[in-house]
Amino acid sequence: MSRENVRVRRTRTLLRQALVELIEEHGFERLTVGQITERAMVSRAAFYRNYRDKYQLVEQIFDEAMGELLGTMTDHPGTPALERWIGFFEHIDHYHRLYGALLGSNGSTWFTRRMQATLADMTAQHLPQAPGDLVPTLLGGMFLQAIIWWLDTGRQIPAREIATQTAGLASALIAEAGNDRA
Repeated sequence: MSRENVRVRRTRTLLRQALVELIEEHGFERLTVGQITERAMVSRAAFYRNYRDKYQLVEQIFDEAMGELLGTMTDHPGTPALERWIGFFEHIDHYHRLYGALLGSNGSTWFTRRMQATLADMTAQHLPQAPGDLVPTLLGGMFLQAIIWWLDTGRQIPAREIATQTAGLASALIAEAGNDRA
């Protein structure tokens, strides 16, 4: 690994740690690039070599985390839905500081909307749908609220249990939606 790659990885790690700390302390909306770079002890130039703005920093962190998660899911396409959701909640558990900061009271409404859309897309891939189907949107919202509740309550129940509970609720919603179409 070249010296440059190590330096870039170190800079990105410091910026990400600073981002989470500052969101927890001050909130995302009021956070500036200057505060992030000061906390991370990196130059603004280093920040802008890697990211356009604080939104792109968050987006890249989220995309990488989701890519890691979805990669493990697609490596085993026959995995039952419940096991995929358990894996998803284990992923949330692993990155709980990031998700807690971004989805918490000091978090970002922009990120909350992005997360709900991602969850809706994830569920839509596994459902038969009519055009304009409301079910994936409702499921995305339900999973998002379950994540927020779980993080807000300190993840007091294991990932497997919250995944099982939300998967059961999702199944009931899907079944009810199927009955309405019949």
